[in-house]
Amino acid sequence: MPISYSLELPTQRVDAGAEFVSASAISDVARAAEEAGFAAVHVTDHPAPDAKWLDHGGHHALDPFVALSFAAAATSTVKVLTNVYIAAYRNPFLGAKSIQSLAVLSGNRLIVGAAAGYLKPEFRALGVDFDTRGALFDEALDVLQKVLSGADLAYVGSSFSARGVRLRPLPATAPPIWIGGNSKPAVRRAVTHAQGWAPFNTFGYAAASRTAEISTLDELESAITWARAYAAEVGRTEPLDICFSAGNLLDDDRSTDERHAIVDRLAAAGVTWLTIAPAGHDRAEYVELAAAFAKEFITT
Repeated sequence: MPISYSLELPTQRVDAGAEFVSASAISDVARAAEEAGFAAVHVTDHPAPDAKWLDHGGHHALDPFVALSFAAAATSTVKVLTNVYIAAYRNPFLGAKSIQSLAVLSGNRLIVGAAAGYLKPEFRALGVDFDTRGALFDEALDVLQKVLSGADLAYVGSSFSARGVRLRPLPATAPPIWIGGNSKPAVRRAVTHAQGWAPFNTFGYAAASRTAEISTLDELESAITWARAYAAEVGRTEPLDICFSAGNLLDDDRSTDERHAIVDRLAAAGVTWLTIAPAGHDRAEYVELAAAFAKEFITT
């Protein structure tokens, strides 16, 4: 089965202003992705990044649900992916409402990539206890799945109490949930509570993102082997999507043959999705590079 690809909406490129961070930019890139054959477009989630992180390679981000709403409005078939939404940053019901709203307005094209998060200063700025992020993430997933079932919800959480809560409108089908992160807890959540797992290339800096190192194909293959073993252990029989953010493993400075070999190896390992982020200096070049990648790698 061929790999599906998601193109990054480069809305973190605030240095370029409206060239990338504008309604027209989101619409243009999303339409170009759809026309080129990308299966999805995606954005990340950093509502309150700290200056130290930004000064050492971090990035800004638009609100993911707002940005993806613009992408969905400009397209008709391409899926919209949060890669990834940090559930612990928001009250679980507010998060569920955003997810529910985008799923409905996009015509059931939303994929919810979600993770526990790793930026301690961002948690502090948002008034969220960093040390309980795993438990808060589990709580948010539980609330989301109950909300999407359509049931009236009574729920006593860590910092809230809900009684008889009913969220509407319901999407025609519940959006798939992919759990982001490289750690074993992330894999366990994906296997037991979700439809997919979204590991990412750590570029050799796993400690900075408080996760397990995956910066080589060998490390990814080992992690996938562990995920499959855990799935067998708990009795999961349905397939698990694996969406890998490959980063520099698929950079343009590698030869086409080398990149094809990497993609083939990823597919053989069980990867079903790859995220792509070209290095275009402006919108036109970004779209051009994305189209060139699609022509070479995407089977339509």
